[in-house]
Amino acid sequence: MIDDAPQVTDEELVRQTLIDKERFGLLMERYEAKLGRYIARLGVHNPDDQLDVLQEVFLKVYRNLNGFDPKLKFSSWIYRIAHNEAISWYRKKNVRPEGHLVGDSEEIIGFLASSTEGADVQFDEQLNAGVVNTALLSLDKKYCEVLLLRFFEHKEYEEISDILKIPIGSVGTLIHRGKKQLASAINSDEIRT
Repeated sequence: MIDDAPQVTDEELVRQTLIDKERFGLLMERYEAKLGRYIARLGVHNPDDQLDVLQEVFLKVYRNLNGFDPKLKFSSWIYRIAHNEAISWYRKKNVRPEGHLVGDSEEIIGFLASSTEGADVQFDEQLNAGVVNTALLSLDKKYCEVLLLRFFEHKEYEEISDILKIPIGSVGTLIHRGKKQLASAINSDEIRT
């Protein structure tokens, strides 16, 4: 589209979009794949439904761009909108989340192994995405949300705090407890069989 887009920050791109609405396409290009993955991880697996939710996200962002506070991170703001739209989709459809997609379990094994020093946790080299997915589904929702944002969307604590509207200290606590609960779930005989 425009050559300078990769060097421009999200916040600058928002300012440019407020002047030239055609620049909004660059924001969409930047976030389409990321938000699509996030929406799928939140449990919206049908591709048509994912596109519907994503379209709603971008419509809300476009309509509310004037209200964006440039002192905040744009990525936190748009992820919050995506999170809310996925929840709204569940309510409209009167369905429960379908689970979280875990394409590659190596990353999750790495973070669990590094975060459970001293714990008696055994990790199988052959741990597959199905086991990880089942373990994630068994977690309390509050732990799933922070683990997805931290380890699959690579968000910092401050961003997670903004997205989920919880204090930063709570983010750290939820991540710590979520990792323990996930490690326990992965090692449970019910999940591994």
